Amino acid sequence: MTDRDADKRLAAVAAVKEVCDDMLVGLGTGSTAAHAIAALADRRLAIEAVATSRASADLARSLGIKVRDFAEVTRIDLAIDGADAIDADLRAVKGAGGAMLREKIVAASADRMIVISDDSKQVERLGGTKLPVEILPFGRAFVTARLSALFQRLVERADYRTDNGNIVIDGHGWDDADPAALADALMAIPGVVGHGLFLNEIDAAYIAGNGIVTRLERGRQAR
Repeated sequence: MTDRDADKRLAAVAAVKEVCDDMLVGLGTGSTAAHAIAALADRRLAIEAVATSRASADLARSLGIKVRDFAEVTRIDLAIDGADAIDADLRAVKGAGGAMLREKIVAASADRMIVISDDSKQVERLGGTKLPVEILPFGRAFVTARLSALFQRLVERADYRTDNGNIVIDGHGWDDADPAALADALMAIPGVVGHGLFLNEIDAAYIAGNGIVTRLERGRQAR
């Protein structure tokens, strides 16, 4: 039987080997990112970090990593995060943990963005994965009506707010023939503040399956 959690841990350990002393590192959110935070703490490097969620910040601090307020940061050296799905072109869907807006901001500030996952997250097409959309509560009904034209089914996360105080709606059944066009359409809806499509942000992925880690680099063959 495949041990997905062990594979996530292996991918995390491999990815954090890219971290060096004096780096400012972006920490993602979710169970896979938690493995990266733990693996990073084990290395006991002289680094600082920014976190994409309160949960990740609390975990990092508890393990001895100094966490800075990203509001005072303009760039970071490296961001490490998980993904809900990732294809061969390093396009991904993220946001199961609800932190996709902060994750995208941190990724955009990073000189290099790495995704870590087990191989169950590798997909040929992204459209089979639910796509989280973060919206302002003020525009809930209006935005939901507009989103219904882009998805077959919408599910609002019950009794849930992001760290930004916003609602998350998961869109199911979407056309992945042109993800960039969908991303543009989503952000053209007033009230949408973020979504889980990461199309250009990811530079590399460490993906583990059955105890073997493969590294994918944008524009290069797997290693």
